[in-house]
Amino acid sequence: MTLALAVTIGALFAFGTFLLLRDDLVKVVWGLAIFSQAANVYLVTMGGVVEGTTDSVPVLADHHEPFPATTDPVVQALVLTAIVISFGMTAFALALSYRAYEENETMNVTEWDR
Repeated sequence: MTLALAVTIGALFAFGTFLLLRDDLVKVVWGLAIFSQAANVYLVTMGGVVEGTTDSVPVLADHHEPFPATTDPVVQALVLTAIVISFGMTAFALALSYRAYEENETMNVTEWDR
């Protein structure tokens, strides 16, 4: 399972970087969105349960370990917040892309008048 997650995260980062380097502005916005989702998957993966251990997370360490294989809730809360921020950022970037398209009549950034 760890290998599958590592490959998935690597593929998302690679594809996001590939799209960030394109000339089309919509592809750049998609690349930014995919890149941020790859970071979220990475954070959730690092905050998960490690197979073969019974260690409790630091939040539950003072409680007599009622759930020995519990994931860290702080990571999940941070990722949920990051997803909401990423959605707002993507919507704003698409609105700016539309404004740039109205101004320059093309989405290709190499054809814009400077």
